[in-house]
Amino acid sequence: MAACASNAVVHSSFPNEKIHKIDLSKCATPEQTLMLIRKRRSNRTFSSKPVPEEFLTQILEAAHRAPTAMNLQLVEFTLVTEPENLKKIIDFTMNTYMPFVRIADSALLRPIFKRFCPKLYKYATIFRNFERSFREQGKDTGILRGATAVLLIHTSKPSNFGNEDSQLAYQNASLMAESLGVAQFYTGFVVRAVRQKKQKLEQLLGINGEIHAGMAFGMPQFEYPNYIDRIDIRVNRM
Repeated sequence: MAACASNAVVHSSFPNEKIHKIDLSKCATPEQTLMLIRKRRSNRTFSSKPVPEEFLTQILEAAHRAPTAMNLQLVEFTLVTEPENLKKIIDFTMNTYMPFVRIADSALLRPIFKRFCPKLYKYATIFRNFERSFREQGKDTGILRGATAVLLIHTSKPSNFGNEDSQLAYQNASLMAESLGVAQFYTGFVVRAVRQKKQKLEQLLGINGEIHAGMAFGMPQFEYPNYIDRIDIRVNRM
């Protein structure tokens, strides 16, 4: 159906209203595509202004159109914009990590962690500061960082490639957000907490399935005028 230029093929699963001609004049050039990729960055400086509904719709469609293994299209989405549900995500994540922080900070174990697990102890310090800001000042300085929306990407049916498909969906959503001028970042702490916690975030939010990826986003306080080169590319040619 996608390859036939004359619409001569008829298939019951693909009615005419689902077949669309590609307007090549609206496609980005290679240079434009690369510039979008170059300027894309994790921008965590959100304003309180909500993301326009039309932007949310475009971000969701971009995520939904990502490729999936065997074209099974098992990826589903939960868009969280209500403040009480955003707070549930923050609380869940903090409650997952704080027991570890308290263990690492104990007088008995602190010297061991600092000497033999310095990277883990660094995260303990980071989360201790997150908790202090959140509990004492009501400021989320590390989990969602004031984002007005979160897109959670999940699968409800068993899927051998649910995680991989979800990461591809995130990448599509991320680039669409960038093109719309929406600030966003990958919710790494939340995703890791989902994988570790016995009490599931899915249950707290009423999601039927398993969360694999997430994106926090909102309208930016400011835009970055420059992009910075990455370290030199490493390529093995064989």
